Amino acid sequence: MGADRVARKRPKGVISMGWACIECAATGRTEHAPTSLDYPDDIVRRVSFAAGGGLGWRLSALTTPRERPAPWKIVVVTGAPSWAEYWAEALADLPQDREMVVVDRPGYAGSEPFSYVGDIRLQAQALAPLLDAPRGQRVLLVGQSYGAAIATLMAAAHPRKVASLVLLSGYFGQSGPTARWLLEWGSKVVGFIPRDLKHAVLEVTGQPTQLDHMREALPRLRMPVHVVHGDEDDFAPIEAAEQLARETTTRRPIRFDRVPGANHFLNDGPTHELLARLEACLPERRPLLPFRLPALPNLAWLRPKAPAASPA
Repeated sequence: MGADRVARKRPKGVISMGWACIECAATGRTEHAPTSLDYPDDIVRRVSFAAGGGLGWRLSALTTPRERPAPWKIVVVTGAPSWAEYWAEALADLPQDREMVVVDRPGYAGSEPFSYVGDIRLQAQALAPLLDAPRGQRVLLVGQSYGAAIATLMAAAHPRKVASLVLLSGYFGQSGPTARWLLEWGSKVVGFIPRDLKHAVLEVTGQPTQLDHMREALPRLRMPVHVVHGDEDDFAPIEAAEQLARETTTRRPIRFDRVPGANHFLNDGPTHELLARLEACLPERRPLLPFRLPALPNLAWLRPKAPAASPA
């Protein structure tokens, strides 16, 4: 019954995802939805930056331009396929006192290289420049789906640059019914499907052998860690996310946010709900301890006494 319900629920999204790849391959576009035409350049802007580690790649991302740095920058490492365009609506609805940058990971959309980059450690190294922030700005790092493991490695490598980590709809080696169908189908035609779908199939099928890197890094994190997951996720089962949060011992308990009725693509839902859940992951600044000077002892007894009045 559950598999039938999922099968009725997801085909439209699966077909549209595949068609987006085919259409882009046929037209030569790198953007998988024409959202860059929907918003002015001062609201959502396409940018590029040099990959970290001296890899020589140029990586593409969408960002929210601001006249001056906002107190918080939200860095989103997307899943597979890695398409920043699917976050454009959330970017456009972000309040002015927040910034967001959403990246096309290496090997996807407008990011180099054109070939497949299967090592999540190499991807974390390439994406490290996203964590750079001006003085006074703090970073909320969000790893979505396949990007959750990569974001964990980024946070472990740069703990002073990440104030809080969110694993959003994290994919941790276990596939739900729709993901299993996609992987089974994709594996049979991997030599014929467009690049981005091919890379997604290769990434997800090869991820279980790399998860030890994430599991080794996660307990070492000192910043707050939040797991946000929809309870109707048919790509990455919520049970796998719950098990990870339950069995991982961290300095601070992992906060688990179960989203009722939500599927794998929380960025496809109402943007105000997604942004509110991300906002709840921002740690409050601890107030400085008030400094008080020590009370001085009463030295009144040292003062000379006034001379007694002489009799008239």
